[in-house]
Amino acid sequence: MREEEETERRPSRRTARLGGRLRGVPGCAAVLLLLAVILVLLGRFVQIPGLGDVFGTDTKDRSGPALLQSIQDMHRYEGAVGTFQVVVDLEKDARFLPSSIRGTRTLYVASGNVRAYVDLGGIGQDSVRVNEDRTTATLRLPHARLAEPALDPKRSYAVSKQRGLLDRLGDLFSDNPADERAVHQLAADHIGDAAKESDLTARAERNTTSMLQGLLRALGFQQVTVTYV
Repeated sequence: MREEEETERRPSRRTARLGGRLRGVPGCAAVLLLLAVILVLLGRFVQIPGLGDVFGTDTKDRSGPALLQSIQDMHRYEGAVGTFQVVVDLEKDARFLPSSIRGTRTLYVASGNVRAYVDLGGIGQDSVRVNEDRTTATLRLPHARLAEPALDPKRSYAVSKQRGLLDRLGDLFSDNPADERAVHQLAADHIGDAAKESDLTARAERNTTSMLQGLLRALGFQQVTVTYV
């Protein structure tokens, strides 16, 4: 009877030992997780030789090849280009909620170019007059225009972004978190307005006139007159 009792006790002791080991597993996992977090923080804020290689990030470009969508013949001469910079401060707030709960504010420095051009595609026979001796030429061209502003992503950057609690939670479930299209559009509008107030079109017309005069004089014309209508 004693042997049977000892035999029955042995499995219970093994089970107790196994249970004690299993109870220690979550504690070890928590310790390892804490050590990993400490190492990541040390690698970010403290320069430890060799630690940056362990927790560093690798950048891989998995983009596909660029596809040609369309080709357009250019019939215009770009006589001038202006470079502009604007600081955009865009704030969106909810009407009945504080900004800490719902609202965004973005401070963005945008740099971009605006090109001024003269469209030469619509020039017809009535727009060009040449005398019989081919020594005098008169050209009538349309006034210069401004192209759409083009932002320079290498020189544009966000200074600060402030978002409310609901906006941060929304970014977690959004396919495009922290969307900056509204900021980019506002920056392009400001740059376009600044280009309209500048002398880009006037300079483009002067440069176009100089180009055409030099070209026609090289062909033997002595007097070249260019007017814009």
